[in-house]
Amino acid sequence: MDDFKADAQVPRPAVPRQLQGGGAVGDLIRAHEWSATDLGPIAAWPAELFFAVQTVLSSRVPMVVLWGAEGRLIYNDGYAEVCGPRHPASLGGKLLEIWPEAEGFNRNVLEKGLAGEALHYAAQPLELWRLGRAEQVWMDLEYTPIRDDAGRPVGILAMVFDITTRVVAERKLATSAGVFQFLDHLGLALSAYSTADEILQVTTRMVGEHLGVSNCAYADMDADEDGFTIRGDWHEPGSPSIVGHYRLADFGVLAVRELGAGRPLIVNDNLAELAPHEAQTFQDIGVAATICMPLIKAGRLVALMAIHDKVPHAWTDDELAIIRAVTERSWAHIERAGAEAALRRREEQLRLATDAAEIGLWDVDVVNDTLYWPPRLRAMFGLLTDRTVTLADFYAGLHPDDLEATARAFAAAADPAVRDVYDVEYRTIGLEDGILRWVAAKGRGLFEGDRCLRVIGTAIDITARKANDQALRELNQHLERRIAEGIAERRLLVDLVENTDAIIIVMDRDYQVLAINRAGMDAFERVYGARPQVGDNMITLLGERRGDVADVRASWDRALAGEEYTDIREFGSAGYERRWFEMTFRNYRDASGQIAGAYQFVYEVTSRVAEQRRLADAEEQLRQSQKVEQLGQLTGGVAHDFNNLLTPIIGSLDMLSRKALNTDREQRLIDGALQSAERAKTLVQRLLAFARRQPLQPTAVDTASLVAGMADLVSSTTGPQVRVVTDIAPDLPMAHGDLNQLEMALLNLSVNARDAMADGGELRISVGMSALDEAKPQGLTDARYIKITVADTGAGMDAATMERAIEPFFSTKGIGKGTGLGLSMVHGLALQLGGALDIASRMGVGTRVTLWLPVSQKLSAAPIEGQGEPRAASDRHGVVLLVDDEEVVRESTARMLEDLGFEVIEVGSAERALMLMRERDDLALLVTDHLMPGMDGAQLVRAVRFSRPSMPALIISGYAEEHGIAPDLPRLTKPFRSQELSDAIADLGL
Repeated sequence: MDDFKADAQVPRPAVPRQLQGGGAVGDLIRAHEWSATDLGPIAAWPAELFFAVQTVLSSRVPMVVLWGAEGRLIYNDGYAEVCGPRHPASLGGKLLEIWPEAEGFNRNVLEKGLAGEALHYAAQPLELWRLGRAEQVWMDLEYTPIRDDAGRPVGILAMVFDITTRVVAERKLATSAGVFQFLDHLGLALSAYSTADEILQVTTRMVGEHLGVSNCAYADMDADEDGFTIRGDWHEPGSPSIVGHYRLADFGVLAVRELGAGRPLIVNDNLAELAPHEAQTFQDIGVAATICMPLIKAGRLVALMAIHDKVPHAWTDDELAIIRAVTERSWAHIERAGAEAALRRREEQLRLATDAAEIGLWDVDVVNDTLYWPPRLRAMFGLLTDRTVTLADFYAGLHPDDLEATARAFAAAADPAVRDVYDVEYRTIGLEDGILRWVAAKGRGLFEGDRCLRVIGTAIDITARKANDQALRELNQHLERRIAEGIAERRLLVDLVENTDAIIIVMDRDYQVLAINRAGMDAFERVYGARPQVGDNMITLLGERRGDVADVRASWDRALAGEEYTDIREFGSAGYERRWFEMTFRNYRDASGQIAGAYQFVYEVTSRVAEQRRLADAEEQLRQSQKVEQLGQLTGGVAHDFNNLLTPIIGSLDMLSRKALNTDREQRLIDGALQSAERAKTLVQRLLAFARRQPLQPTAVDTASLVAGMADLVSSTTGPQVRVVTDIAPDLPMAHGDLNQLEMALLNLSVNARDAMADGGELRISVGMSALDEAKPQGLTDARYIKITVADTGAGMDAATMERAIEPFFSTKGIGKGTGLGLSMVHGLALQLGGALDIASRMGVGTRVTLWLPVSQKLSAAPIEGQGEPRAASDRHGVVLLVDDEEVVRESTARMLEDLGFEVIEVGSAERALMLMRERDDLALLVTDHLMPGMDGAQLVRAVRFSRPSMPALIISGYAEEHGIAPDLPRLTKPFRSQELSDAIADLGL
């Protein structure tokens, strides 16, 4: 290495050039006093060094030249960002001195690079101390030797790519993928079971083994919502079973409050977090840490699922997410199993009914190649034993002459591209008795997408009918000899038709009734009020009822034109029953074989159609509910991130604005940036409102005064073309709501109404009380509600727009004319307050939006805030302990507290804060973030007050949900300005 250094210092011809470009770092390089270093002035640099540095300055990629044996650093703007606070002191510095924490790695780079070896490191993990603390980073690194004219390595050219963000994201994605993979495996495992006990037994075992806990259990709540019975559990070897009956109150106040409110109970160490007598209840059953997830149905706590560990356990978000998802999915599987059991009962009832009617019901499971044949069907195929049958047995029992046509008809019914009705007659040769029989079969395929799952239908033994047909043919040949027998057989057929429940009607091409049975007369009379007879004209019977005539023609015209088909339609005249019928039409031919009319076989299917519609409506409601819930989860998470981003931005801009240390132009720029940040804050509040996770301050609100007080504001907002009318009912009770959020909601609805009336119109704001017998939106109770209605006479909304009206970011106003969050915010606010949002609209008539609010239990309303001056803070002094795991947010908050006169101690975790609490007794105030790794803010405050009951504390949170923060704990919502922080501290009496 000494020889190399001596060679590197041999004078080389100076290059009379100047370095070009390079931005801020380029300027620093040109201004640097290089003569004081062993490199000498730039003009005297070796050509290899000069051109390498010029290359670095010309590149946008983070690059650095490591020159000589000591690796002198000369770099560009990109690498300066990698250096962080070490720039610009690192410029011209020695590699091993600038990066002492990576000395071993960099020494290897120098040795190998100056030995002429090119190096490449992909996703190289490094621990750097750029900001005074350990920082794990990952980098892609490329090192290329720089050689002189003689080919000797004299330096190294390095390219540095910081890929930390990408690596962290990939690892988080891998973790999420693991969670979803487990849930997928669990779902597959549960699909094989059909009872609740089996499903829960498999669930607890898989969850316990996957999470590595000592116990996983499920329990049913008693009717009093205090007692509960653990019906089953999984426990690792060496851990006891906890099956038995317990009282929820024995497990402590926290358990009763959290689970009763529908929130999970999360305890990492019950001895540290709970009162001794409460922790003892857990300890008695071998539990040191727990997550207990409630299941709420119809507003009532009905069941629990929990994971326990016998030692303290810091539960992670992934573990909480798994137990939350497992609880919901297990209940869904239990409901699925119940539905399947109910379906099996209904199928059994149907089979009994068909047996009573001498109709054979068959069911082919195409996926599993199984065939259900009741005894009646087995008899049609001559099966005397009770053995398992398949489609192969079906085809084996067909007469050879009927095999091809029957197989072709079944294939068409099971083909997703064809989906024909399976309607055939065929002969069977008994598989075990050898007897020839005739069978008439009809059926349909059941499909899932492009796959046929089952083909089900009915079969009737028509051997006797075929025999009768043969007898009739013989009668034609031997009429005189068989006339008496033929007449008797015809009478039998007439009796069968007359007494069947099936509706049978025959009409000629002029709508003349040629034949009709009693069931047909009864059905026609029920839906049209007229009883047809043979010889009546169907159209004449309906008279001037054009709609009814059109319905009849629509069903019969196709059949009378020669088409044979099956259809399901609804019939019924005004004032009579409307019923659904399944109709099968067949051609009626005269003696010459020409089509002379048509006949129909009809079954009433009103109940079946109603059930199908009910199921379709339920599925649609479920899809819409899931869609809104997913959007709510997405927007709630985005709002959390935005709040954390906005807190240091608004805090810093507010501080700069208040300091007034800038020129007028700079002050205007700062004010403009602050206004934009406030608009972003408002946008986040709307996102939280839609997600139903905004931090509300509900109280009693005088809605009459609210609307009356905002009338002038609404009028000024809507303009002179819109007439604003208020209609306020007298003596209204107080409503349960958040005054500020209701003002924003009312203003949003008014602006939407204004925008819907481009040519002007009337905007009516009404406040009234719901009637006891008034129909209410879905989800509301039978209680009374306050209704705030905003109605306009604008363009109205079509069905497609109505369906998407409450979706976030959906707007019909055009680009740049609205965020699409107005109605979604109002909808979220209504649900969060326990009310509802009802929208009614007609194209060309207008839109009416009604906000339903519960009646408050309080007798007096909160005052409507004015525009008064902010509270003046007294001279603050004392030491504040500030806890926040986000460094940028913590630094911004600390600066605000210092400006308010406090001395601030900053820590990044609740655990560190507890240590300081034990070490110092001069702390005057605790200010803490809520959601942090490990112990959260609410838990920290409870732990602090356990030893210092009088310690003032303020929780600040930007998270979309405030589960775990007791209502009596003072809190401040992110983002906030210095004055808001000062007011919050003043409320604490400081």
